[in-house]
Amino acid sequence: MGLFKDFREDFSQAVNELVPGAEETETTTANNDSLVVDTMDEEVDVQSELSKLDGLLEQVTEPAKPKAAAAAKEAPRHTSAPKENADGAFAEKAGESASTMKKENRQMSETMNSTFRAIEPSEATEETSIITASTTLTGDIHSSGSFDIQGTINGNVSCNGKLVVTGTINGNSNSAEFFADVAKIEGEVISSGTVKVGAGSVIIGNISAASAVVAGAVKGDIDVQGPVVIDTSAVIMGNIKSRSVQINNGAVIEGFCSQSYADIDVQGLFENK
Repeated sequence: MGLFKDFREDFSQAVNELVPGAEETETTTANNDSLVVDTMDEEVDVQSELSKLDGLLEQVTEPAKPKAAAAAKEAPRHTSAPKENADGAFAEKAGESASTMKKENRQMSETMNSTFRAIEPSEATEETSIITASTTLTGDIHSSGSFDIQGTINGNVSCNGKLVVTGTINGNSNSAEFFADVAKIEGEVISSGTVKVGAGSVIIGNISAASAVVAGAVKGDIDVQGPVVIDTSAVIMGNIKSRSVQINNGAVIEGFCSQSYADIDVQGLFENK
C-alpha cells in the first residue's frame, strides 16, 4: 500500500501543476489518503482507486482542449495580408506609372504647342530654300522662311514665308504667299495672303486665300475672303466664292460665282423692295 500511496501523491502533484484549481481535488484526495492510511485494517478497493485516477486524467485533458481552441481562435490570421500588401504595392506602382505618363504627355503637348507657335507666319525668316530643277524629293517639307521650288516634291509643302513654284508639287501646300509660274500642282493650295496663278500653270485642287489672281488653269473651287481677278487666259472648272470678282474678257469659267463675303446684304435688299 505504501507504493500505491506514493504513486497517487506524485500523480496528484503533477495534476495540480498542470491544472490550476485542482488544489481542492488534491486536498480531497489527501483527506481520502489519510482515511486510507488511518484505516489500514480495512480492505482496499483497487478498482475504486483506479477510477479515481481516471477522474484525475479527465481533469487534465478536458481543460486543455478549451485552452487550445481559445488560443487557435485568438491567433490572428495573416493569410490575406500578403495579398493585400501586394495589391496595395501594385496599385501604388500603377498610380506612379499613370502619373509619369500624364507628365510625359503634358510635356509632349507643351513641346508641340511651342513648335506650332514657332512656325507662325508672323515669325517668318528671310531665308529662301531653293529646290533645283534636277531635284526630286519624296516626303513633307517645312521651312520657317521661304521656298523656291524648281524641281519635284512628292509630299506636302509648308513655309512661313513666300512659296514660289516653277516645278511640280504632288501634295498640299500652305504658305503666307503663293505664286505659281508654269507650274503643275496636284493638291490643295492654302495661303494666308495672296495666291497668284500665272499663265501656263495648272492646279488640280481647291484654292483658299485672302485674295487671288488667276491667269492659268484651275480645276477646283476658289474660296477667297477678299477680291478675285480672273485674267483673259484663265480657265476655271469650279465655283468661286469671294468678296468681289473681276472677270476679264476671254476668261472661261464653268461654275458658279458668289460674292458671299460682300458688304452688301443682297437678300435683305430684295426683301425691302
